[in-house]
Amino acid sequence: MDTRSQKPCCSARRESDKKVEYTLEQQCKRNSIRNKSDMILLSGGHFLMGDAFNEGFVQDGEQPVKQVEVSPFYMDPYAVTNKAFDAFIKETNYVTETEKYGWSFVFYQFVDIEKVELIAPPQQWWLPVKDAYWYQPEGKGSSIEDRMDHPVTHVTWNDAVAYCNWAGKRLPTEAEWEYAARGGLVKKRYAWGNELTPNGEHRCNIWQGTFPTYNNKKDGFFGTAPVDSYPPNEYGLYNVSGNVWEWCADWFDATYDYSQTMDPKGPLSGQTRSIRGGSYLCHYSYCNRYRVAARSSNTPDSSSGNLGFRCVADV
Repeated sequence: MDTRSQKPCCSARRESDKKVEYTLEQQCKRNSIRNKSDMILLSGGHFLMGDAFNEGFVQDGEQPVKQVEVSPFYMDPYAVTNKAFDAFIKETNYVTETEKYGWSFVFYQFVDIEKVELIAPPQQWWLPVKDAYWYQPEGKGSSIEDRMDHPVTHVTWNDAVAYCNWAGKRLPTEAEWEYAARGGLVKKRYAWGNELTPNGEHRCNIWQGTFPTYNNKKDGFFGTAPVDSYPPNEYGLYNVSGNVWEWCADWFDATYDYSQTMDPKGPLSGQTRSIRGGSYLCHYSYCNRYRVAARSSNTPDSSSGNLGFRCVADV
């Protein structure tokens, strides 16, 4: 596998000196869990974590495969939707970090360049669009009104944590995320096995065609898809491959040994946070990070049109 960094298709990184200030209310204090009945109880235990096929990027630290143990926990079957995030915003009046910055990254084919303002030069196929945020994901004039069952996007790691606190939940560790995504399968590429399209059936929302110029949409979607699209894995979790990247709790370090302890939580500090699962922009010719072992990262204040999250809760 090519060892280039290959970050831009994953999620563009905010490079800004502007610091966002938070009040106690904006941080959203931790609440009691709101609805555990809709979550899936995962029994935990030992599993094999990492890339068993030597198909990852060296700098991502997917190898060697190691035995890891996680305790039981609950996980949402879906990524957090626009509808759920809207309820959070309405109840708390939370203003996202992305809104405070005043812009976010949007894939170039989704932008009407005559109707939006760019605040800086493009980063390859990512356009820094003024006033793009979770409610108007392509900038001024766009909305989520017909996408309430799609995953919320343009949320920073800090925004995701604020939502989790409101819901009485938290972000998953990387070990928890991969354990859950594998659905009990051992040393498989994907959440359903080793074939990307078994019997010709698409199982995830990724780029089809020639990246980044032409998407033939054979999997049914161009941008995000509803969170319950495609069959779930054996644990009942939907879209753990493709659709949107999902923030994890861990700081990212390619050399961290996840097999050292039970319930590893990643390094104590870092510059970027881990993201998992890949997105609708992943394509094998450039970025095959829709595999269950695949990892990437971004700075906690970054946001883009393919970056979301899902929640877990302690038993």
